[in-house]
Amino acid sequence: MAKKTLTSEDRDLFRQTIGKVHAVNSDKVLLNKDNKPKPYPRPLIIDVNGHLIDSATTDIENVGLEDALSFIAPGLQNNVLKKLRRGFFGLDAEIDLHGLTSNAAKQQLLHFMHDCVDTGCRCIHIVHGKGYRSADNHPVLKNNINLWLRQHKDVQAFCSAAPKDGGTGAVFVLLQLGEKYSRYSESEL
Repeated sequence: MAKKTLTSEDRDLFRQTIGKVHAVNSDKVLLNKDNKPKPYPRPLIIDVNGHLIDSATTDIENVGLEDALSFIAPGLQNNVLKKLRRGFFGLDAEIDLHGLTSNAAKQQLLHFMHDCVDTGCRCIHIVHGKGYRSADNHPVLKNNINLWLRQHKDVQAFCSAAPKDGGTGAVFVLLQLGEKYSRYSESEL
């Protein structure tokens, strides 16, 4: 390309348009780190109700005050339930739901079970009470626990506790290991 030649009028017009110009002494820019906002993690929204499977298991018979609860997921051996009853699996966590309303107990239970699965708890103890103070001696919370645990996707088995651990007013629950813990245990074998 050929070099353009500017006339003196064009140079004067350019200088008037640009204005006063200062020479740059340093071409380095200093960043001020004090004004940067500190990062914080975005809070996770946990849908604990998503762990319940909407199944047609509402045809479960209501249990009475002294009736024992028992459940084993399809595909598991009955031997697992016997081991759970005898205390073969060590207890990792415990929650007491006495005196709570049905909705409050459900939320407490689902949050508790979510935390247990996240931390790798295998066997948990849930105290729900026998229902002596319920209307017509019909245990509301005990029947709800029976239904909610059957619907929960991480529950493999549950049974009423031994008399020293609460008897028919409490259950032992065997949970499925979370993905991060099951991969770890498989690599050890």
